[in-house]
Amino acid sequence: MNTECFRVLPGQDLAETIERYCAERQIQAAAVMACAGCLSVVRFRMADGVTIYEKQVDAEIVSLSGTISEQGMHVHISVCDQDLHTFGGHLTSGCLVNTTAEIVLLHLDGWRLTRTPDPLTGYDELNAERVGEA
Repeated sequence: MNTECFRVLPGQDLAETIERYCAERQIQAAAVMACAGCLSVVRFRMADGVTIYEKQVDAEIVSLSGTISEQGMHVHISVCDQDLHTFGGHLTSGCLVNTTAEIVLLHLDGWRLTRTPDPLTGYDELNAERVGEA
């Protein structure tokens, strides 16, 4: 199993750092396996596909999951604030790391992940194709 493990530093943008890390290493297909860390600013897109939620708050990352392709990533995040309220959505740029974010990625060797427009949803949706098999 081919994996990647790295740390996002204080003040860095979580989404942009993950995307840059994958681009620099030419990671073509991966899944987010784990993330432990905290944010000082949370910013994500809501399920309506339009509304952006942003708040300056110290929040623990309680989950980060999704897929990464050469065309970008589709990752969801959940955080918990100091009052133990949990909330989340689609990860976007603008989530700033407070002290750390430890990321573990799983390479999806043998898979090609692409995204194409889906008329049913109106979004570019995942197409997963096995490659390199006889």
